[in-house]
Amino acid sequence: MKIADIITLLESVAPPSLQESYDNAGLLTGNAGWACTGALCTLDATEEIVNEAIQLGCNLIVAHHPIIFGGLKKITGRNYVEKTIITAIKNDIAIYAIHTNLDNVIDGVNGMMADKLGLVNRKILSPKEATLKKLYTFVPVEQVEQVRAALFEAGAGQIGNYDECSFGTEGAGTFRGGAGTNPFVGQPGERHYEKELKLEVIFPAFVQSTLIRALRTAHPYEEVAYDIVNLANTHPGIGSGLVGELPNAMPETAFLKQLKQAFGLSVIRHTPLPGKTVKKVALCGGAGSFLVSKALAAGADIYITGDMKYHEFFDANGRLIIADIGHFESEQFTIDLLAGILQEKFPTFAVLKTALKTNPVHYFVD
Repeated sequence: MKIADIITLLESVAPPSLQESYDNAGLLTGNAGWACTGALCTLDATEEIVNEAIQLGCNLIVAHHPIIFGGLKKITGRNYVEKTIITAIKNDIAIYAIHTNLDNVIDGVNGMMADKLGLVNRKILSPKEATLKKLYTFVPVEQVEQVRAALFEAGAGQIGNYDECSFGTEGAGTFRGGAGTNPFVGQPGERHYEKELKLEVIFPAFVQSTLIRALRTAHPYEEVAYDIVNLANTHPGIGSGLVGELPNAMPETAFLKQLKQAFGLSVIRHTPLPGKTVKKVALCGGAGSFLVSKALAAGADIYITGDMKYHEFFDANGRLIIADIGHFESEQFTIDLLAGILQEKFPTFAVLKTALKTNPVHYFVD
């Protein structure tokens, strides 16, 4: 088992292309070609986590937050970032971060939060733009099914809860092979007319290279004609935040008690309660103040996130409850998510969850 095998799996769940432009997800230290002795899953990569990995015999740390976020000009051990990097490099510990790309898939960080609250009818709160494309290709009628199946296998044809979606239009294609060609049908130097199907499939932008390889492999022609166009449509499973519903409406205080219990909270910072029941719930793991307007537009009764500033609570405007449960607290179950992904694929491999709590924020309760 190489570190690259684990990275390939993680990036199939949350492709790096889905991370935000400011982010720094990916392999931060180490080498993907190393044999992996074990993977330790954590929310943060700190020096203490690196030492824990060393003690457990794991040479890979899979973290949600990137330990290297801004540019490093010096590594002298002046702060926790530099100390962590030095310790990791000295001990051949690879650190891999899977950050906003895991935030931006519906079954990622926010999906785990929704699981804890039992939300149904889930949707992305703020769908990410420019995530869908369409492929047009032209295939001899007799070979259409083999090409169509290859495209589906490569990730095309998914529309919401439907898969294997495509459209075909029959027509006649023409071509003439030049010197040195070996056409699938027809003779070099002669114009050939072939009954073909114009095959159309929609696909997520991040699978484009895989899709084109599958097309070229399955298509019978030496030169494969195809077009790719960008779509204004949004992908229903890609974007920021999540909105869903409780199976049954609940009184506000009853829901806040459920939220507190589900996330093991000692306190919840929230806006004044408007005196309504809670049915529709919007949420975003981590710092989610940028989505308050989206939660309002979605008609949410409550918006759950972390890192809300004082004046940002006024944005609720009496129309919904904003509940700040803390950055770490909102994302704590990401550790279970990462471990679950790896354990399902590699059930006999050493996949461990940190025993340390990396939350730098503490609460004094007398």
